Amino acid sequence: MNSSILLEVFKNAFSSIAEEMGLVLQRTAFSPNIKERRDFSCAVFDKEGNLVAQAAHIPVHLGSMPLSVKEAIKAFKGEFEEGDMVVLNDPYMGGTHLPDITLVAPFFYKGELLFFLANRAHHADVGGATPGSMPLSTSIFQEGFIIPPLKLMKRGELNEDFMKVFLRNVRTPEEREGDFKAQIMANITGIKRLRELIEREGIEKVLFFSKELMNYSERIIRERIKALPEGEYEFEDYMEDDGYGRKDVKIHLKLKVEKEKLIFDFSKSDDQTRGGINAVRAITLSAVYYAVISLLGSDIPVNEGCFRPLEVITRKGSVVDAEFPAGVAGGNVETSQRIVDVVLGAFSKAIPEKVPAASQGTMNHVTIGGINPENGEPFTYYETIGGGMGASAKGDGESAVHSHMTNTLNTPIEALEHYYPILVTEYSIRKGSGGEGMHRGGDGIVREYEFLTDVEVTVLSERRRLAPYGLFGGKPGMPGINLIKTEEGEKEMPSKFSVYLKKGDRLRVETPGGGGYMKEE
Repeated sequence: MNSSILLEVFKNAFSSIAEEMGLVLQRTAFSPNIKERRDFSCAVFDKEGNLVAQAAHIPVHLGSMPLSVKEAIKAFKGEFEEGDMVVLNDPYMGGTHLPDITLVAPFFYKGELLFFLANRAHHADVGGATPGSMPLSTSIFQEGFIIPPLKLMKRGELNEDFMKVFLRNVRTPEEREGDFKAQIMANITGIKRLRELIEREGIEKVLFFSKELMNYSERIIRERIKALPEGEYEFEDYMEDDGYGRKDVKIHLKLKVEKEKLIFDFSKSDDQTRGGINAVRAITLSAVYYAVISLLGSDIPVNEGCFRPLEVITRKGSVVDAEFPAGVAGGNVETSQRIVDVVLGAFSKAIPEKVPAASQGTMNHVTIGGINPENGEPFTYYETIGGGMGASAKGDGESAVHSHMTNTLNTPIEALEHYYPILVTEYSIRKGSGGEGMHRGGDGIVREYEFLTDVEVTVLSERRRLAPYGLFGGKPGMPGINLIKTEEGEKEMPSKFSVYLKKGDRLRVETPGGGGYMKEE
């Protein structure tokens, strides 16, 4: 069998391990956010923490997870035993925001450390100021329970002391414990499948192709960069507010195409904000990696090799490289989307035929918490809501989908209403919200909730004032709208707010449409 065929065989072998890890995690998790929305990611890494293969899960997780794996290796100086697993969620150590908890498991074969398996899952509550752990924060200490690299498992034994402390600090401990156990089983599954691959193909061949896959991806990405027009391309866009009165927070990029290398310079982006829309560097890297792979490498194996020709320059203390202890909960769900908009905007000046107009540019993040009247227990519900995709040279944008840095599903109404004291009174496409053009932007979504008990609601969103941009004469998408409906009437809310609502009150979210592409003829 020739090497190109074997390369394809091993690409699929490694990625199928990550895919099966994801299936186990989804099917054994307790929370709807993981089992219904699939808000998790799984991947395989070499012993240095370099990405070997990933499943097609959440882009904002997958670009940053290598940093968390390397932090785990660093914390324990590479000293691991079979059955160990490291847990961490610290955004300043390769994480994204505190609800995203990563489990890293070393893989040994005949006593030798060869690989790491890791998964990251969004837990619906990890403590903090508001249910769902996504508050309008001014500090990471308000956002929940911070976990530096610790051994959750040691030689196969669960760290019960850690679990006791963690579960005491969250609103829904039974659900959290169940999701942790699902993550453990996902890594155990990955270890089992990787061992089977080595026993079937031989250790030398598996190690060789784990490296060769990275080299192959690097070669292809470099070739495609060489085909781009050399030069410098600048673009900027804005976060409309930080939730504390600061408006129009600039994200600026100078993209330099230099032979077979891409340089992304975000140095002129604004300083970090008081409100928690700051992105840690891991988020910025994820957004850059996602955009490059989407444009240049969607048909090749995604691994560390894809990232080698990319240089990302950020300024410490800026909104795209926040310094501890800045609040970062919204940086993961909102600022990540704007960074993608800026990267794609810069590329639109270099390869206009390949780049779409702006998609909705927000995850429309909603968290709801209260006491469930059926059992008297606390509940927390978390979801993001899809919207319109930007149109492109190929055609109209898709309507009512998640885009860019999230790859989750909208929670099925039946699941939401089954688990929580919430009714969904409307769930529809927001007709006409896509930007006009030769090709129209996709339409957003209307989602309205009625609460069957008193609740605390937090919404983190964007593109309520600054619309998703069109390209080359295409019109912008329609901005989103947040409304609350109470016995006092209907009230339009800002892009970011937290509010107490009573039984019978409603929340209505109308998500943005995507931008249009070129002028209508």
